[in-house]
Amino acid sequence: MGSNRKQETSEKLMIAAIDLMSEKGYNGVTTEEIARTAGYSEKTLFRHFQSKQKLLEAAFEKYHYGEEMRNLFHQHLQWDLQEDLLMVCNTYHKIMQQNRKMILIAMKDGEHLPGFREATHKHPEQLKAFLTDYFEKMLQKKKIIKVDPEKMAIAFLYMNYGAALGRIHNDPSFTTVYLEDFIKESVFLFTRGLTP
Repeated sequence: MGSNRKQETSEKLMIAAIDLMSEKGYNGVTTEEIARTAGYSEKTLFRHFQSKQKLLEAAFEKYHYGEEMRNLFHQHLQWDLQEDLLMVCNTYHKIMQQNRKMILIAMKDGEHLPGFREATHKHPEQLKAFLTDYFEKMLQKKKIIKVDPEKMAIAFLYMNYGAALGRIHNDPSFTTVYLEDFIKESVFLFTRGLTP
């Protein structure tokens, strides 16, 4: 099987798994059902992923935000606090919304899958490291006040994580506030608090 065809098969299986598991839960879906929905045999699923959990882990790894955020922090920073944080926020919320089904699966079923919950923490930990490094460098450049860069990274991450989860769960608190406005106001306040 050619590399492009193999990749296409894997992606179809991952998308079918995410769609079905978000609707029925991890235990409510069989590998046979996933394979059939994707248009393949169960044997093909096992040849690509060995198990349902490995399929879910591969989907989470492929479709989460780690790589896109790495590129953003390594290639697109302007070293302007407000502009950079706006870019990080907009990218983060776009990816979280795109991956809402997968996030719901991780929240609902992750604790019952050995090793999966730990794997899901890899991307937020990576983003925390990127943000910590960013705030450290902004501190060295004297572009922000003296703060603990890791604590600022955690505060910024949880502020956005809370808002993303609110949207994913259709929290009524968010029905009167547009995401764009939330991002602009929260980044403005964060920037104002950190600017010397």
